[in-house]
Amino acid sequence: MTQDQVDGKRIEGTLYYDIISPFSYFYIKQRHRLEKRIDIEPVPILLGGLLRATDNRGPGEVEAKRPHTYQYCVWLAEKLGLPFRFPEHHPFLTVAAQRLLVQQNAQWDMVERAFEYVWVEGNDPNLSWPEFCRYLGLAVDTPKPDAPEVKAKLISNTERAKADGAFGVPTLVINGHTFWGVDTIDWALDYLDRPSMFEEAAYHYAGQVPSGL
Repeated sequence: MTQDQVDGKRIEGTLYYDIISPFSYFYIKQRHRLEKRIDIEPVPILLGGLLRATDNRGPGEVEAKRPHTYQYCVWLAEKLGLPFRFPEHHPFLTVAAQRLLVQQNAQWDMVERAFEYVWVEGNDPNLSWPEFCRYLGLAVDTPKPDAPEVKAKLISNTERAKADGAFGVPTLVINGHTFWGVDTIDWALDYLDRPSMFEEAAYHYAGQVPSGL
């Protein structure tokens, strides 16, 4: 019996995402593996802002990584049995789309539709905004969000992600611990079974190994 089952309560988690990320798409399509155990809040951020704030770069910005990463995505989609289609160009700006998801307080159904518009239909929302809105179940004349409070909330979400230790997407945060990437779902599940994991000597040491450079 796991600790969350013993306590008789569900654990809360936060998933930071940006629809620019194919790995976030793969993650949300597998979130059912975690939702049996935890309540996951989807939080839209701006990946570009997070990367700049953490002195990081996305694989799409590194010429040598682009073909490898993108072809790996095709393979992973096949492996997971998920429909997958790259948009006509990548990366692209997601500011308007992420603001819209903030404005709508998007829950999982809408979040999933937004990802499918990009990664199943193969579209850039900026080039077909009315259709993107319709795909989300909104009016086709929905304007691109421009309210100061919406802009501020997306910035705040991104700053919150950094404060929580995120440096990319998808990042799941549980009890102050970050799990980055689609390949950490199993790690997160193991952590739920072993909540003292990060207090163990090997994990504690690994988190503080000094740089030799």
